[in-house]
Amino acid sequence: MSTPAYIDQALFAQLAANAAQSPRQRQHHNFHEMSDPCHRLAVGLQPDTYIAPHRHLSADKAETLLVLKGRLGLLLFNTDGSLQGTRVLAANGDCVGVDIPPGVFHALIVLEADSILFECKAGPYRALVEGEIASWAPVEGTPEVAAYRDWMRAQFA
Repeated sequence: MSTPAYIDQALFAQLAANAAQSPRQRQHHNFHEMSDPCHRLAVGLQPDTYIAPHRHLSADKAETLLVLKGRLGLLLFNTDGSLQGTRVLAANGDCVGVDIPPGVFHALIVLEADSILFECKAGPYRALVEGEIASWAPVEGTPEVAAYRDWMRAQFA
C-alpha cells in the first residue's frame, strides 16, 4: 500500500532550495509515475528560470496550474507570437491558477523568489514536438533568453 504524499511547507522549502541550486532555477517533485494517466507535480521556481512559450496540441493535454506559494505571471500568445493577454497568478491573490486548454501558447515568468506551482495534466509524458514549441521565442540556453525574460517580466511592472 502506498503512503500519502504531503504538500506542506517542508516540501516547499526543499523545492525552493533545490531550485535555487539548479542551473535551470527550477525543481520538479512528481507525485506520479511517468506512465500514469494523470501527471501531478509541484515545481519550485526562482526568478531566473525561463519557461519558454509553448502549447500542447493533443486534445487530452489541457493543463491546470495552481500557485501554492509566491507569484507568477502568465502570458498568453497568439500563434504569431503577439501577446494576447496576461494575468498575475498569486497564492494569496485574486487569481491563484489557470486551466489552459490544448492549443494555447503560454509561458510563465516568476515574479517572487521561492514560488511553488502545482501542475496537473494528462500523462503519459510526451516531449514537445514541432508546432508546440514557439518558433518566435528564444530556445532555453541561448543568449537571447535574458532579454526575452526581461521583456516577459516587464509585462507585469
